[in-house]
This record gives sequence, structure tokens and C-alpha cells, in this order.
Amino acid sequence: MTGERDLGALLHGLQPQRHPYEYVFTTVTGNVPPGVHPVVMVAEPEGTTLVVMRAEADAAGLPYDFVASWITLRVHSALDAVGLTAAVSTALADVGISCNVVAGYFHDHLFVGCADADQAMAVLAGLATATRPVNA
Repeated sequence: MTGERDLGALLHGLQPQRHPYEYVFTTVTGNVPPGVHPVVMVAEPEGTTLVVMRAEADAAGLPYDFVASWITLRVHSALDAVGLTAAVSTALADVGISCNVVAGYFHDHLFVGCADADQAMAVLAGLATATRPVNA
């Protein structure tokens, strides 16, 4: 199933969903420790970045600096869609919210500081409301 490419339709249909729990970015140089279930893994020359629930990182003794809330944009975006990341990150940046974006096959996922999560959800809802699809 091909995802949406029209930026207006993407923004109008954002449907942001905040996941429960706190998440952290950490890194390992070997295997993922037992009891740790990453929601994101990125292999880099320096090590493998993991995004995991904070409780799992704490239990495994993994270091981290950034505690985040995870927001999924429920609109099914095409991987080659143009402008969604820019529009969302710009809207959040305009109110001083840092955002780490991860693209999945079906959806885009945002990690924002926990203290900013409520405001980020409001900004995303406002962005969706203010945007009309091209074919509307």
C-alpha cells in the first residue's frame, strides 16, 4: 500500500498519537542487553543507537542524556513524500521545541523532550487543523 505524497493531505491528516512512557536515546557497541527492547535501532560507526523505554535503560544500566516522549504521526506517509519532516520540524522549532524524527515504513515518529510533549501535541493538532488537502 503506497503512502500519501500530497503535503496538504499529509498535514491535514497528521493524527498525532502520544505513546505512554518515557524514552531515551542510548548507544551500545555490542549486542542489545537482555531486557532491552528498542523501538528504534540505528547502526553507526561509533556504535548502535537505541531508543528504548527509560525504565529498561535504567534497569540495564545504560547511560542517556535526553528523556523524550514518543509521538507517532498516524497519517500513512510515503517514504518519498516531500516536505512533511520540514513542515513539522519548522512548526515545532517556531515554538522552541527540539524534535528528533524517525521514518518508519508507514508513519513518521517524533521524539520530543517530555516537558514539551503537551505543547508539541497542541502544535501538531493546530498544524493539521490549519491545513487543507489539495483536493478538498
